[in-house]
Amino acid sequence: MRTLLFALAAWLLALAGQAAADASLPMDKGLPVRVKAAIGYVGVSGFDENAASFKGVVDIRLRWEDLRLRRPAAEANDPPRVLRGDEALAEAKRIWVPDTTIANQVAEAAPAEIGLRIFPDGRVEMLKRVSGEFSTDYDVSRFPFGKQQLQVRLALRAETANQATLAFDQDDLDFSRPSAEARLDGWTLRFVNLAVSAEPGWYGAAHATMTASLEAVRHPGPVIASIFIPLLASLLIPLLAVWLNRVEDGAFQIETFELVNIIIGGLFAVIALNFTVNSVYEVLESGDNPINRLFALNYVTLAISLAVNVLLFRFGVVERAFGAYVQEQFYLFLVWAIPLLVFTTAASIILVALA
Repeated sequence: MRTLLFALAAWLLALAGQAAADASLPMDKGLPVRVKAAIGYVGVSGFDENAASFKGVVDIRLRWEDLRLRRPAAEANDPPRVLRGDEALAEAKRIWVPDTTIANQVAEAAPAEIGLRIFPDGRVEMLKRVSGEFSTDYDVSRFPFGKQQLQVRLALRAETANQATLAFDQDDLDFSRPSAEARLDGWTLRFVNLAVSAEPGWYGAAHATMTASLEAVRHPGPVIASIFIPLLASLLIPLLAVWLNRVEDGAFQIETFELVNIIIGGLFAVIALNFTVNSVYEVLESGDNPINRLFALNYVTLAISLAVNVLLFRFGVVERAFGAYVQEQFYLFLVWAIPLLVFTTAASIILVALA
């Protein structure tokens, strides 16, 4: 009886040792273990520009080799074992699987659906469907004409880059794409780029990371109608304060205060528009972008118009220094020079954003 108990204990210890060995890093082909990763975008349900995040569903596919899972030669041509749901989760606890983390997922991750395919030659493929909100880099330097990257960043934090690394091949690039049903209002979804990098860990170690970036191109029409047209129209207000005056024999015919009232009204109009735009697109408040440049151009044009009214129309600085004739010619020069300078600058700002 005692012998039987010892034998049973030894068998259980052997099974435990085998299970532990199976769950360790597969080192038969050396280190680091090469894990091929791909990310497909099943759906994108919303993009919050102010928070620089988007909601969506992604499929993460990981592939690696574990020679300990090879089946006998007689089974070499058999189909792979396919496991889903609870069966896949149980098998994932028994064998080694890459412990990947979505580094840019916002809030707590939703439960992921998982599937496994284990091939007779030891190749393993794990497919995981994840839904949630993901933070992403947001570039406003060409707003609203620029492209945005909707990013998902994978990280292998359980192993260092010397133990396991992420990679991709053409098959992974083919898998990494938006699905035919993926839609995002106001945007056109294009292709997905993959990039491998590393992030620093403890004690000088590094961990492998991969970033999938879905390129999204904005439909700029609504922004042009709601922001660009009012901004360009507001440039006419200070110009009117210069154009509306007229000169006869070197003397201005309209009182300065009437034209200054137009400038003050234009100033309040630009301030109100600026407040409205920043309330809707908070991300535009900081940083260099075409909207802020056009607002700056509006303020500069208002300042120039005010200076012309005060110095030229009110105090006649040019007339006192050079005479009435020079003042008249100088005014006629400003009538076309200021608008040309202003609208050339505005066109340049827009063309640079379009380039």
